[in-house]
Amino acid sequence: MSKNEKHPVWTSGTREWSRLKLRARLFRKESTHAERVLWGHLRARRLKGYKFRRQQAIDRFIADFYCFQAKLIVEIDGPIHNKQKDRDAARQERLELLGYTVIRFSNQQVLENLDLVLSKIGETIESLL
Repeated sequence: MSKNEKHPVWTSGTREWSRLKLRARLFRKESTHAERVLWGHLRARRLKGYKFRRQQAIDRFIADFYCFQAKLIVEIDGPIHNKQKDRDAARQERLELLGYTVIRFSNQQVLENLDLVLSKIGETIESLL
């Protein structure tokens, strides 16, 4: 990370970073249907010109989608997240303490109301910049 970089993408040690990098690569290969649908609308600056990365390692976590310009993390939650609310809350609290904004959508929201999801993401970015 250069000293001019405003927002470090990851803060883990080298060993942890290597492990996270491998997991992120695996997650990209095994994306959920909802993640693939949303990625189709976020990739290549398709949402208002903002650049997103998918399955981005940040601290000791892997974010589903990350907009560097706004320090925005977008999480897409499947049914497993209904059983791990405390874990998700602790993760989100840690990321927010590091200065990130986290917004969450369910798979169902992405698949059934994509326009609203995209609108909310765009509005959140604009409110952060």
